Amino acid sequence: MSSDETRTWHITVTVAGEPHDPDEVRAGLERLVEERPFLLTVRFQPDRAEVRYWEQATDLLDAASLALRLWTEHRDSAGLPQWEVIGLEVLDRDTFTQRVDEGTAPPPFAGIGSVRPY
Repeated sequence: MSSDETRTWHITVTVAGEPHDPDEVRAGLERLVEERPFLLTVRFQPDRAEVRYWEQATDLLDAASLALRLWTEHRDSAGLPQWEVIGLEVLDRDTFTQRVDEGTAPPPFAGIGSVRPY
């Protein structure tokens, strides 16, 4: 694989902070899904959220950099809470597929674009 070839990465971003009204959190996350329709699933509680999606990037560093900016780049436009990223998982397609096959990861397309509580 050449160094400039694009690869597909499975991303999970977890954010957390001060609790907010669950209805407001859900509404902000639904706006985020409208703005970024590639999101697979979004789970939330009053004080945290988890966003899962596929990203295309040349390497893990590029994929992670894009993922770390997702929340802050959409904070104002989607009306998201002022939470910080507390977790990031970036897996190449083969590793993610292996985890799905083992039953240690959720299927990649279960409930595309769904926003639901934990």
